[in-house]
Amino acid sequence: MPDAALQGRVALITAASRGIGRAIAERLAADGAFVCLTARRAEGLDEEVVAIGRDRAIAVAGAADDPAHREEVFARIEEEFGRLDILVNNAGINPVFGPLAGLDLDAARKILEVNVIGTLAWTQAALRSGLGAQSEQAAVVNLASVTGQVPSPGIGWYGVSKAAVAHLTRTLSVELAPRVRVNAVAPAVVKTRFARALYEGREEEVTADYPLGRLGVPDDVAAAVAYLCSDGAAWVTGQVLTLDGGLLNAGGTA
Repeated sequence: MPDAALQGRVALITAASRGIGRAIAERLAADGAFVCLTARRAEGLDEEVVAIGRDRAIAVAGAADDPAHREEVFARIEEEFGRLDILVNNAGINPVFGPLAGLDLDAARKILEVNVIGTLAWTQAALRSGLGAQSEQAAVVNLASVTGQVPSPGIGWYGVSKAAVAHLTRTLSVELAPRVRVNAVAPAVVKTRFARALYEGREEEVTADYPLGRLGVPDDVAAAVAYLCSDGAAWVTGQVLTLDGGLLNAGGTA
Protein backbone atom coordinates (compact mmCIF):
# COMPACT_ATOMS: atom_id res chain seq x y z
CA MET A 1 0.00 0.00 0.00
CA PRO A 2 1.14 3.59 -0.50
CA ASP A 3 2.50 5.55 2.44
CA ALA A 4 -0.16 7.48 4.37
CA ALA A 5 -2.91 5.20 3.04
CA LEU A 6 -4.90 5.89 6.21
CA GLN A 7 -4.03 9.58 6.49
CA GLY A 8 -6.25 11.39 8.99
CA ARG A 9 -8.38 8.43 9.98
CA VAL A 10 -8.94 7.47 13.60
CA ALA A 11 -8.47 3.86 14.69
CA LEU A 12 -9.15 1.99 17.92
CA ILE A 13 -7.14 -1.17 18.59
CA THR A 14 -7.95 -3.34 21.59
CA ALA A 15 -5.27 -5.34 23.44
CA ALA A 16 -2.60 -3.16 21.86
CA SER A 17 0.16 -3.08 24.47
CA ARG A 18 2.16 -5.96 22.96
CA GLY A 19 2.31 -8.61 20.26
CA ILE A 20 -0.14 -8.47 17.38
CA GLY A 21 -2.12 -5.54 18.78
CA ARG A 22 0.97 -3.43 19.21
CA ALA A 23 2.16 -4.20 15.68
CA ILE A 24 -1.25 -3.26 14.28
CA ALA A 25 -1.26 0.04 16.16
CA GLU A 26 2.23 0.90 14.90
CA ARG A 27 1.36 -0.02 11.31
CA LEU A 28 -1.87 1.98 11.23
CA ALA A 29 -0.09 4.98 12.73
CA ALA A 30 2.72 4.62 10.20
CA ASP A 31 0.09 4.67 7.46
CA GLY A 32 -1.21 7.99 8.74
CA ALA A 33 -3.92 7.09 11.23
CA PHE A 34 -4.45 8.52 14.68
CA VAL A 35 -4.73 5.61 17.10
CA CYS A 36 -6.34 4.85 20.44
CA LEU A 37 -4.83 1.86 22.22
CA THR A 38 -6.45 -0.20 24.97
CA ALA A 39 -5.16 -3.01 27.18
CA ARG A 40 -5.61 -4.24 30.72
CA ARG A 41 -2.46 -2.61 32.12
CA ALA A 42 -1.25 0.95 31.61
CA GLU A 43 2.49 0.24 31.58
CA GLY A 44 2.84 -1.24 28.11
CA LEU A 45 0.31 1.21 26.72
CA ASP A 46 2.25 4.22 27.94
CA GLU A 47 5.43 2.91 26.32
CA GLU A 48 3.60 2.37 23.05
CA VAL A 49 2.13 5.87 23.04
CA VAL A 50 5.62 7.29 23.44
CA ALA A 51 6.95 5.02 20.68
CA ILE A 52 4.23 6.06 18.22
CA GLY A 53 4.19 9.69 19.32
CA ARG A 54 1.84 11.56 21.62
CA ASP A 55 0.68 13.61 18.65
CA ARG A 56 -0.76 10.47 17.02
CA ALA A 57 -1.65 8.11 19.87
CA ILE A 58 -3.64 7.96 23.09
CA ALA A 59 -4.22 5.05 25.45
CA VAL A 60 -6.89 3.97 27.91
CA ALA A 61 -6.21 1.06 30.27
CA GLY A 62 -8.94 -1.31 31.41
CA ALA A 63 -10.50 -4.75 31.03
CA ALA A 64 -11.84 -5.45 27.55
CA ASP A 65 -15.01 -7.07 28.92
CA ASP A 66 -15.84 -4.13 31.23
CA PRO A 67 -18.69 -1.99 29.84
CA ALA A 68 -17.52 1.03 31.84
CA HIS A 69 -14.08 0.75 30.26
CA ARG A 70 -15.60 0.67 26.79
CA GLU A 71 -17.60 3.80 27.46
CA GLU A 72 -14.48 5.55 28.81
CA VAL A 73 -12.57 4.63 25.65
CA PHE A 74 -15.14 6.08 23.29
CA ALA A 75 -15.49 9.22 25.40
CA ARG A 76 -11.73 9.77 25.13
CA ILE A 77 -11.78 9.20 21.37
CA GLU A 78 -14.55 11.77 20.99
CA GLU A 79 -12.67 14.24 23.19
CA GLU A 80 -9.30 13.81 21.47
CA PHE A 81 -10.23 13.13 17.84
CA GLY A 82 -13.94 13.85 17.43
CA ARG A 83 -14.61 10.75 15.33
CA LEU A 84 -13.87 7.06 14.80
CA ASP A 85 -13.21 5.40 11.43
CA ILE A 86 -11.63 2.04 12.25
CA LEU A 87 -12.15 -0.58 14.97
CA VAL A 88 -9.75 -3.49 15.35
CA ASN A 89 -11.08 -6.14 17.75
CA ASN A 90 -7.85 -7.79 18.82
CA ALA A 91 -8.64 -8.67 22.45
CA GLY A 92 -8.82 -12.39 23.13
CA ILE A 93 -7.95 -14.99 25.75
CA ASN A 94 -7.21 -18.71 25.98
CA PRO A 95 -6.55 -19.68 29.61
CA VAL A 96 -7.08 -23.44 29.15
CA PHE A 97 -5.36 -26.30 27.34
CA GLY A 98 -6.66 -29.82 26.85
CA PRO A 99 -9.52 -31.85 25.40
CA LEU A 100 -13.08 -30.53 25.49
CA ALA A 101 -14.31 -33.52 27.51
CA GLY A 102 -12.59 -32.16 30.60
CA LEU A 103 -13.01 -28.43 29.92
CA ASP A 104 -14.00 -26.32 32.91
CA LEU A 105 -17.31 -24.75 31.95
CA ASP A 106 -16.66 -21.51 33.81
CA ALA A 107 -13.47 -21.10 31.77
CA ALA A 108 -15.42 -21.92 28.61
CA ARG A 109 -17.94 -19.18 29.41
CA LYS A 110 -15.15 -16.68 30.08
CA ILE A 111 -13.51 -17.41 26.73
CA LEU A 112 -16.78 -16.83 24.91
CA GLU A 113 -17.43 -13.69 26.95
CA VAL A 114 -14.14 -12.09 25.94
CA ASN A 115 -13.56 -13.49 22.45
CA VAL A 116 -17.10 -13.46 21.04
CA ILE A 117 -19.38 -11.33 23.20
CA GLY A 118 -16.56 -8.83 23.65
CA THR A 119 -16.07 -8.49 19.89
CA LEU A 120 -19.77 -7.81 19.45
CA ALA A 121 -19.89 -5.44 22.43
CA TRP A 122 -16.99 -3.31 21.16
CA THR A 123 -18.61 -3.15 17.75
CA GLN A 124 -21.96 -2.13 19.20
CA ALA A 125 -20.31 0.57 21.31
CA ALA A 126 -18.38 1.85 18.29
CA LEU A 127 -21.59 2.13 16.30
CA ARG A 128 -23.27 4.03 19.14
CA SER A 129 -20.27 6.36 19.12
CA GLY A 130 -20.71 7.18 15.44
CA LEU A 131 -18.68 4.59 13.54
CA GLY A 132 -19.98 4.72 9.99
CA ALA A 133 -22.08 7.84 10.59
CA GLN A 134 -19.32 10.36 9.91
CA SER A 135 -17.33 8.56 7.23
CA GLU A 136 -17.86 6.39 4.17
CA GLN A 137 -14.50 4.75 4.92
CA ALA A 138 -15.46 3.01 8.18
CA ALA A 139 -14.06 -0.46 8.79
CA VAL A 140 -14.06 -3.14 11.45
CA VAL A 141 -11.41 -5.87 11.48
CA ASN A 142 -11.77 -8.79 13.87
CA LEU A 143 -9.09 -11.26 14.94
CA ALA A 144 -10.17 -14.80 14.13
CA SER A 145 -7.81 -17.80 13.89
CA VAL A 146 -7.07 -20.85 11.78
CA THR A 147 -8.15 -22.82 14.87
CA GLY A 148 -11.67 -21.77 13.93
CA GLN A 149 -11.30 -23.53 10.57
CA VAL A 150 -9.77 -26.88 11.54
CA PRO A 151 -9.62 -28.73 14.88
CA SER A 152 -6.45 -27.91 16.79
CA PRO A 153 -5.32 -30.26 19.58
CA GLY A 154 -5.46 -28.75 23.06
CA ILE A 155 -7.03 -25.45 22.06
CA GLY A 156 -10.34 -26.68 20.74
CA TRP A 157 -12.56 -24.29 22.68
CA TYR A 158 -10.45 -21.32 21.62
CA GLY A 159 -11.09 -22.56 18.07
CA VAL A 160 -14.82 -22.72 18.74
CA SER A 161 -14.77 -19.12 19.91
CA LYS A 162 -12.82 -18.01 16.85
CA ALA A 163 -15.18 -19.86 14.52
CA ALA A 164 -17.92 -17.79 16.14
CA VAL A 165 -15.91 -14.62 15.52
CA ALA A 166 -15.61 -15.54 11.83
CA HIS A 167 -19.36 -16.05 11.50
CA LEU A 168 -20.03 -12.89 13.49
CA THR A 169 -17.82 -11.07 10.99
CA ARG A 170 -19.81 -12.32 8.02
CA THR A 171 -23.13 -11.53 9.67
CA LEU A 172 -22.10 -8.00 10.66
CA SER A 173 -20.76 -7.36 7.16
CA VAL A 174 -24.27 -7.81 5.78
CA GLU A 175 -26.05 -5.94 8.55
CA LEU A 176 -23.72 -2.92 8.59
CA ALA A 177 -23.29 -2.47 4.83
CA PRO A 178 -22.85 -0.17 3.05
CA ARG A 179 -21.60 2.27 5.71
CA VAL A 180 -19.21 -0.08 7.52
CA ARG A 181 -17.05 -2.83 6.04
CA VAL A 182 -16.42 -5.78 8.37
CA ASN A 183 -13.63 -8.31 7.78
CA ALA A 184 -11.38 -10.58 9.82
CA VAL A 185 -7.91 -12.05 9.72
CA ALA A 186 -7.28 -15.65 10.78
CA PRO A 187 -3.62 -16.22 11.68
CA ALA A 188 -1.90 -19.51 12.32
CA VAL A 189 0.90 -19.54 14.90
CA VAL A 190 2.41 -16.08 15.28
CA LYS A 191 5.52 -15.62 17.41
CA THR A 192 4.08 -13.76 20.39
CA ARG A 193 3.96 -14.30 24.14
CA PHE A 194 0.32 -15.36 23.75
CA ALA A 195 1.22 -18.26 21.42
CA ARG A 196 4.53 -19.23 23.00
CA ALA A 197 3.26 -22.57 24.30
CA LEU A 198 2.52 -23.66 20.73
CA TYR A 199 6.10 -23.41 19.50
CA GLU A 200 8.61 -22.66 22.25
CA GLY A 201 11.33 -25.29 22.48
CA ARG A 202 10.21 -26.99 19.25
CA GLU A 203 10.03 -24.20 16.71
CA GLU A 204 11.93 -26.12 14.03
CA GLU A 205 9.50 -29.04 14.33
CA VAL A 206 6.42 -26.77 14.19
CA THR A 207 7.80 -24.73 11.30
CA ALA A 208 8.29 -27.87 9.21
CA ASP A 209 4.52 -27.97 8.63
CA TYR A 210 4.51 -24.50 7.03
CA PRO A 211 5.18 -24.45 3.26
CA LEU A 212 6.65 -20.94 3.52
CA GLY A 213 9.19 -22.23 6.02
CA ARG A 214 8.54 -19.98 9.00
CA LEU A 215 6.02 -19.03 11.64
CA GLY A 216 4.20 -15.75 11.47
CA VAL A 217 5.37 -12.54 13.12
CA PRO A 218 3.13 -9.70 14.32
CA ASP A 219 4.00 -7.51 11.33
CA ASP A 220 2.52 -10.15 9.00
CA VAL A 221 -0.85 -9.70 10.68
CA ALA A 222 -0.51 -5.92 10.92
CA ALA A 223 0.07 -5.59 7.18
CA ALA A 224 -3.09 -7.57 6.40
CA VAL A 225 -5.15 -5.54 8.85
CA ALA A 226 -3.85 -2.29 7.37
CA TYR A 227 -4.91 -3.44 3.92
CA LEU A 228 -8.42 -4.35 5.08
CA CYS A 229 -8.76 -0.90 6.68
CA SER A 230 -7.63 0.93 3.56
CA ASP A 231 -9.33 2.14 0.40
CA GLY A 232 -7.52 -0.66 -1.40
CA ALA A 233 -10.08 -2.98 0.21
CA ALA A 234 -13.04 -0.69 -0.55
CA TRP A 235 -14.93 -3.58 -2.23
CA VAL A 236 -13.97 -6.17 0.37
CA THR A 237 -16.35 -7.05 3.20
CA GLY A 238 -17.41 -10.19 5.02
CA GLN A 239 -14.07 -11.91 4.34
CA VAL A 240 -11.92 -13.93 6.73
CA LEU A 241 -8.38 -13.65 5.41
CA THR A 242 -6.28 -16.68 6.36
CA LEU A 243 -2.67 -15.85 7.28
CA ASP A 244 -0.94 -19.17 7.70
CA GLY A 245 2.12 -19.51 5.48
CA GLY A 246 0.29 -22.23 3.57
CA LEU A 247 -0.30 -24.40 6.65
CA LEU A 248 -3.92 -25.40 6.06
CA ASN A 249 -3.46 -26.19 2.38
CA ALA A 250 -0.66 -28.54 3.39
CA GLY A 251 -2.99 -30.35 5.79
CA GLY A 252 -1.60 -28.82 8.98
CA THR A 253 -3.21 -27.54 12.16
CA ALA A 254 -2.16 -24.83 14.58
